[in-house]
Amino acid sequence: MPNDQIAQTPAPERDLSRLLVLNRSSGLIAHRRFRDLVDYVRAGDVLVLNDSRVIPARLRGVNMKTGGQFEVLLLEEMATNDWWVMLRPGKRARVGTRISFGGVSPAGSVLRATVTEVSAEGHRRLRFIGPPDVLETLGDLGEVPLPPYIERSARTDTARDQERYQTVYAKPPGSVAAPTAGLHFTPQLLEQLRSLGVQVCFVTLHVGLGTFAPVKSETLEGHRMHEERYLVSEATAQAIMEAKRAGRRVVAVGTTSLRVLEGVAAATGGAVVSGQGRTRIFIYPPYDFKVVDALVTNFHLPRSTLLMLVSAFAAPGESLGRQRVLAAYEEAIRERYRFFSYGDAMLLL
Repeated sequence: MPNDQIAQTPAPERDLSRLLVLNRSSGLIAHRRFRDLVDYVRAGDVLVLNDSRVIPARLRGVNMKTGGQFEVLLLEEMATNDWWVMLRPGKRARVGTRISFGGVSPAGSVLRATVTEVSAEGHRRLRFIGPPDVLETLGDLGEVPLPPYIERSARTDTARDQERYQTVYAKPPGSVAAPTAGLHFTPQLLEQLRSLGVQVCFVTLHVGLGTFAPVKSETLEGHRMHEERYLVSEATAQAIMEAKRAGRRVVAVGTTSLRVLEGVAAATGGAVVSGQGRTRIFIYPPYDFKVVDALVTNFHLPRSTLLMLVSAFAAPGESLGRQRVLAAYEEAIRERYRFFSYGDAMLLL
């Protein structure tokens, strides 16, 4: 991937990012703008978006014994004030290490934490003390958890990131990375889609960094996906099942939305039912999709499970999707598309 095509900033306007449209049957590619999505939907389509809100998950702390600096990225909440985190430098954070985050919560208490466990992957489990819930302090102490390929200096004003690394429809907090396909939508575009007869629905999947972890095992079967929490409302489940019975399309916005729908369907024999739970579904070619008929997604990192998912969707039930998607990526590179979280989008029909 050419470094100069890895987007460091979002498009000037959300829906003016570019849109590569890939026809799965013919393999033909069209180059459009994201707001042209209205040309590819039809009345009766059900558009499913992930409404999880990104939390300010990056914290900077100090070793209370040595004074050494730590960078902490919250990964997964196990219980109130009990979190798995990615911590750097990890070698200096043995079990029992105490960390102070130097700020005072709105309730007047200082945020501290103790390392209670180390996982096989090298992640640390922290028990926070001070405020009743560390989530309540993140607005004052936390930073936007931008991915490492987006470079910001310590003096960079991140106010724009706080707005743009968040979908306009985000509600329940819990993600430590943005569901990036949704970053292209504006309230006006969503309203335009509704006016065309598109039914807009939401699921919630709290995105963890495990989704983006590269596959390092020698076989795909050997890769273990991290669990992520999801919620499907009764209204969304009903809308999707009515559409499937009527032969109308379900359009997933993002791999996260797709993973929720296909994960639930895999567990129920094909139905989308309401409820909450955890999924670690790993989709790669060949895969038979039970629910989703079209996919809006960003461009993904090499060797990632997300790229494998898109490859499976490009040719359902077959193994040639990888070649089709990589060919589309090669054309996107030639056409100077922008890649990854703040980059451009794809539509697979």
